[in-house]
Amino acid sequence: MLAAGALLLSGCNRAGQDSASPQEKATGKGLVIGWSQRGISGSDWFKTLVAGGEAEAAKMGAEIQILDANRETTRQNEDVQTLISRGVDVVVMNPNDPLGVASSVQALKQAGIPLVTVNSNLDPTLVGDTFCYVAEDQVATGALAGEVIAQRAVEKFGASGEMKLVGVGGYPGDVLSELRYQGFIEGYDKVMSAHPAVRTTELPFRYGEWLPDQALIPVRDVATANPDLKIVYSESDVMQAGIQQGLQQAGLWGPGIVEGSYDGGMNAVKEMVDNPDGPLQATASNQPWDQGAEAVRMALSAFNGDASACPGGSNYVETTVVTPGNAAEYFKPEDTYVRSRENS
Repeated sequence: MLAAGALLLSGCNRAGQDSASPQEKATGKGLVIGWSQRGISGSDWFKTLVAGGEAEAAKMGAEIQILDANRETTRQNEDVQTLISRGVDVVVMNPNDPLGVASSVQALKQAGIPLVTVNSNLDPTLVGDTFCYVAEDQVATGALAGEVIAQRAVEKFGASGEMKLVGVGGYPGDVLSELRYQGFIEGYDKVMSAHPAVRTTELPFRYGEWLPDQALIPVRDVATANPDLKIVYSESDVMQAGIQQGLQQAGLWGPGIVEGSYDGGMNAVKEMVDNPDGPLQATASNQPWDQGAEAVRMALSAFNGDASACPGGSNYVETTVVTPGNAAEYFKPEDTYVRSRENS
């Protein structure tokens, strides 16, 4: 779908052709959006994010020029300079480094080109020079999974006794890991507050570097050391295969485990369709397609100077939680991640 480092164009090539009038661009028709993507190759999530942006741009009649920085901050800064030189009307950036793109933020400001950021946040010192930040509320999204898993745990194990819980995230000090776990525990505690006889023991957090092979050993080790482990929270469906294998190797994958996850990956949705009574009982969806589409809508609002479209400078897409009860509704084998019904 996308090649690393490729320039993708939707609509007519701007070079050598009459540009649309400001009145037309205000509707989206002929608006030229530059998209600086931190990386594409090797990430279905990033591919889905960009595809959502492309689809929305095509719908409104805008032109979108996508440059892939291939996870290099220096290259991303060069890409933004390229977009400025082309005279794009607005830029969407998925920043590779929250502070490392400071020169790009300032260059766009000096050029009078509005900036929308998506998925990855900027350093607080740079936020004031952007129009809008589009993402999911990771705490609120994590809480969706936490509530479901707490309910399932009480249903399966009863409303009293000890429940050992372990979270598996990306890297030590990773903000994403911290926010997603914070949300999960908030949702979990909200339900468990009605069951004071349940004693929850949070085991030390484990890190799987967002990869299945890296998650396997930490999960196997904690499961082996805690044969009475009952609850597992995976902070990315990408790690699911490794987490499942780690629990299998420790002899715990089965009716004695309740697992919640995060991402809304179609692999997790299919697992719940195929095994509704299995350990995996929830995946909180962060919907990359919807984030990409919303970023393009915010780009149009930025061009029109409509600050009311992004109150407070942040726009969180509405997320959902998929469970065995609704998994069949969300399962679309042609997709990689769950979308909102509006964008399906």
